[in-house]
Amino acid sequence: MSAVGLVARRFAADYARNGVNVLVLVLVPATFVVVAAGSLGDAASRLGGNAAAVATVTAGWAAGFVSAVGMYFLVAGNRAPDRRLLISGLPRRTLVMARSVTGLLVAAVAAAAAVAALALRSGIDNPGRAVLGAIMFALVYAAIGALIAVLLPDPVNGVIAVLFVWIIDVFFGPALTGSARSGTRFLPTHYLSLWMTGQSPGHEVLGTELAWAVGWTAVAIAAAVWLLSLSGRRPRRWLRHGPAIQTAASTVAPPAEGRTGTALPGRVRTMPPTAAALTAAVRDWARVRVLWLLLVLVPAVFVLLSDAITPPGRMPVTAVDEGRTVTVIVDPADLHAGTMAVSGIAALAMLSGAFIVLDSRRADRRLTQAGLPRRSVIAARMSTAVLAAAIATAASLLVTALVFTPANWWAYGLASLLVAVTYAFAGMVVAPLVGRVAAILLAFLIPFVDLGLSQSPMLRAEPEAWAQTLPGYGGMRMLIDASVTSGLDQWAPLASSLAWLGIAAVGAAVVVAVATSRSTRMTDLSS
Repeated sequence: MSAVGLVARRFAADYARNGVNVLVLVLVPATFVVVAAGSLGDAASRLGGNAAAVATVTAGWAAGFVSAVGMYFLVAGNRAPDRRLLISGLPRRTLVMARSVTGLLVAAVAAAAAVAALALRSGIDNPGRAVLGAIMFALVYAAIGALIAVLLPDPVNGVIAVLFVWIIDVFFGPALTGSARSGTRFLPTHYLSLWMTGQSPGHEVLGTELAWAVGWTAVAIAAAVWLLSLSGRRPRRWLRHGPAIQTAASTVAPPAEGRTGTALPGRVRTMPPTAAALTAAVRDWARVRVLWLLLVLVPAVFVLLSDAITPPGRMPVTAVDEGRTVTVIVDPADLHAGTMAVSGIAALAMLSGAFIVLDSRRADRRLTQAGLPRRSVIAARMSTAVLAAAIATAASLLVTALVFTPANWWAYGLASLLVAVTYAFAGMVVAPLVGRVAAILLAFLIPFVDLGLSQSPMLRAEPEAWAQTLPGYGGMRMLIDASVTSGLDQWAPLASSLAWLGIAAVGAAVVVAVATSRSTRMTDLSS
């Protein structure tokens, strides 16, 4: 076997061993192509996109995200090994070719998984357009993943950056929101989305959409090869220290020896056990700077951009007013931002819960070994999750107030807080099972499917029967009712929301109790 083939084979094996890559390869096509394509088509019809062709472009979206995450870990996770290979005598050209071959393989696997999911869901009307489009999506996003890997080598920050680039490109691009918006032409897959959906540009363009899409893909491939040629080189001085967000790498890592435990001496030590543990937990959580950045970014993406892209119109919304079920005609341009806010709140809360439980498990075990009652540790961690959910809710509501005014602010805020606390506890339950990086993906994916698609009044006046069993059903019905009526009459949804809150709280308490009782080795897929 040639040197290029041997090295590429090792790189491919490294890609397959990364649990996050495997999870994304299965979960993303299944979610966006098989499960959510119909709802996304309904959303496109509301927002001015091409509803009939959305199912086809979902294959491209899935292929792009899978390729970006895979390429990110391929580059970011092998910086030091590449340097050692070059020091040991491997020619740089061989290394670049091996990385390029592996990147093409990753893009091909991503495109194949997405096209297979599309064929499984509804068949492929235009195989050439679907297959070629998925491949070009994968290649463009492979370059994006490589670029982010160079700038943000920490996996937590890198995956968040990939996720945000993908969200803005997909959910505010021409397939969902229409092609007439001039600002969308600068998105990386603008022309590719137009070509896959058969839309006209809606603005002046020199040449065809396919020509522009191929040009974007060629530029992406050239950029990816250039970035791979930098692999193994010593990073520049500013990059070694890292940009501001990179300071989160040290704070979201598992606590150093005695970090949280050493917060107890002094004034904190004189407090009651539960108060001391809560004070230390809040200090520890407050150090996760990436969450403070997300408190700004997530509401901006979910609320302000939703308000900006939604055209005015009329749509029916079902609510309860003084015990009677009524249908209210509302303007989607007013309501969309208000209902999308709760998706951002849930994502922030679930992410906070995940970081709280992952970053404290060692310290919690040491605290109980030092004599702190286990119930105090459990109460402290769960109280911290509630506080984090409250902060996420307040931050999102402040942004929401700029563009939306519900009929009943108190009921609207209560519904948002119930959803936030439920998802914060859910994050505490899910994170130890899947690891830090996968928990980030799930923290955005699960609330989006539950609240952004299944419960959204933009898609249907009443959720389908299966959607009424999800955690977000009760909170969303209360929130919609508070948006259009001045009372609080959704008692059955309130009971459903409280039931899910109780289930999630019990699960979170069990997770913390298990972490403090024995040396459980939690899975961490970010390594």
